[in-house]
Amino acid sequence: MLSLVSLLQLEKATQTPVFVQLSNQLGQLIRAGTLKPGQRLPGTRQLAQGLELNRQTVVAAYDEGLAQGWLESRSGSGTYVAAHFPDVVPQPLETDSLPTNEPPSRVDVPGFAFETIDFLLRPLLTNSSGLHLDDGFPDIRLAPMDELSRAYRSYFRWGNPQQHFGYATTKGHPLLREQLSQHLNETRGLRTTPENILITRGSIMGLHLVCQTLLRPGDTVVTGDTTWAGAVMNIRKAGATIQTIPVDQHGMDMDVLADICQKQPIRLVFVTPHHHYPTTVTLRADRRIRLLQLAEQYGFVVLEDDYDYDFHYLSRPILPLASADRKGMVVYVGSLTKSVAPAFRIGYVVAPTTLIDELARLRRIIDRQGDPMLEFAIGQLFKTGELKRHFRKALRTYQARRDCFCDLLTQELGDTVQFTKPDGGLAVWSRFDPKVDMQSLALRAAQNGLFFSNGLSHNPPEQQLYGTRFGFASSTEAELERSIAILKRLL
Repeated sequence: MLSLVSLLQLEKATQTPVFVQLSNQLGQLIRAGTLKPGQRLPGTRQLAQGLELNRQTVVAAYDEGLAQGWLESRSGSGTYVAAHFPDVVPQPLETDSLPTNEPPSRVDVPGFAFETIDFLLRPLLTNSSGLHLDDGFPDIRLAPMDELSRAYRSYFRWGNPQQHFGYATTKGHPLLREQLSQHLNETRGLRTTPENILITRGSIMGLHLVCQTLLRPGDTVVTGDTTWAGAVMNIRKAGATIQTIPVDQHGMDMDVLADICQKQPIRLVFVTPHHHYPTTVTLRADRRIRLLQLAEQYGFVVLEDDYDYDFHYLSRPILPLASADRKGMVVYVGSLTKSVAPAFRIGYVVAPTTLIDELARLRRIIDRQGDPMLEFAIGQLFKTGELKRHFRKALRTYQARRDCFCDLLTQELGDTVQFTKPDGGLAVWSRFDPKVDMQSLALRAAQNGLFFSNGLSHNPPEQQLYGTRFGFASSTEAELERSIAILKRLL
């Protein structure tokens, strides 16, 4: 009994009850093989005396062990280690392996093999607390938080509690799908009903569902030679092969795409036609028509990611490809993340109803449903017009910030940075003099309180673009001035 007492280390000044500590440590000793199957444990009075505990504490610990299946009670005989455990060869007891009440050390490497996928390694973009020229995030200070809070509260007064606090449809809240269908039809020239819409947790989830549903290993997908890494990762994870085509000041080169189509089957073309990512150029009208014609002729899917349609500063935005699609060749993916705030994970997929049904079936085994309360609240903001008012206000604010930022780039960094003033979006594609070490510049800027991407993730294979996206929307004019001042000093 003395040896067992010496193996138990109990701390009375912790939040974990002593009987739980005792039960856990007995379980550890059984798993380690120190206490063998069928071994008799000391009586509760004897062990309590040895540990200087109240007997009821030991009784509670034994009861816990019985409930967990580590121990068994034999009438008139006492308490034993359960006999059904396999024999475990005891390991030499070392000081650092004794049961303790310290938080367990984390396990970094599993005891089994698995494959690490290199192309999933990608820097995580977050909103920094200091000055930042980010990838093109919205300013969360402009988000309609009070209106959203009121809409959230109204959810608790709406309808049948059994209905709206239980399981919901995998396609998204009916109110949001209805309001979003109307919004897309009015602003983007689409022809949808709510049955054409699947609500997702951001556009990245929509892209994942589409790629997993439509792509098979060996399929060929065409993207621009510069494109969004998130889409590339999903395409490659589905097993498809990527073939790139040039992107110039008018968008993706459709003549090159036509040549590829004549030589091999194409399953899907991924495109961001409104503001190409990362360069922000707009796909020219004749190339849009050509892309749809090629899709109909060769039967490939056009996956259109319209990530920042709501922010276009020259007259009306150019309508998406999906608005001119008459044959059901376009799958349209969008998001409210850039329109409101990244924390509100609301994206959507627009497609023919049979594809939406299949996407919803796949979504069910990944994420049973979205966030009904958030979806309802956003739907309410559409219904009351609050969200449209927010879009108009944000558009004016972001346009003023774009103009201010582009003036600053020209006046302060004109000898070092080349750019084209974007017609829309929340970022400026900026190309630096090749003599500038972008990685070093971004690191030194961070040390001075300014955060931006070094742009390496935008480089095509074996190419150096010396460019990065400078997001201007999430900073005030004063913050933009301070950011450029830091850059100028470092350059």
